[in-house]
Amino acid sequence: MQTATRPAAAAEMVLVRIAYVADMPTPDEAIRMLEQNGGGSPVVSGSASASRSAPASTVSSISSSPMRAPAAPRSSAEASARPQAVASAPEAQSAPALRITSFPQLVALAGEKRDLLTKAALEADVRLVRIEDGRLEVALERNAARMLVNDLSRKLEQWTGRRWTVIVSNEAGQPTLRSQNEVIKNERERAAEADPRVQEVLARFPGAKVVEVRKLAAEPPESDASGEDPAESSDSDD
Repeated sequence: MQTATRPAAAAEMVLVRIAYVADMPTPDEAIRMLEQNGGGSPVVSGSASASRSAPASTVSSISSSPMRAPAAPRSSAEASARPQAVASAPEAQSAPALRITSFPQLVALAGEKRDLLTKAALEADVRLVRIEDGRLEVALERNAARMLVNDLSRKLEQWTGRRWTVIVSNEAGQPTLRSQNEVIKNERERAAEADPRVQEVLARFPGAKVVEVRKLAAEPPESDASGEDPAESSDSDD
């Protein structure tokens, strides 16, 4: 696609080829079909179909070529591939369902699935009313998408492996996660501004203000600092 003059057309052709190859038998399935049919019946069926529109010489050349046999019996290959897909379905259904019992856990799950649009909508447009495993009641902001509830129900079923009921409630619900984070951020800024050392800095620099409050990194263990005590004590003795 990168070297093609029309990348979009190249991408479409790649998808068409992938979709076509998905219905074809794999090499091991083709070999198994040849072994089951004895290596002769697939060739005969191919020569019979070709004899209707080709001369006798063409039919003889097809019947004598054993390399084209795997491409002829596509119907039997599809029949042999379908039972394998049906057999693997119970294994997917037997996977344990994921339990979600809190709204932050639901938002974190959307982040793990790399669905950033759903994660942003849960944080900014959804007010939680109540949540339990398999059931979610929310209130929506005015600017929420119309299909948010249906999309959320469908994605929860895909992510957790069980059905979810998402209901829009008439209750006000809790503030959105974005609003809660804004309140926490403002409280941290107010607490920082109330610190005497910060007030002294703000007084020395007129117009300055607290923009962001970050947590400091963990301090090193005291054992590292105490390791220098013997050297300091020896210096003092000198």
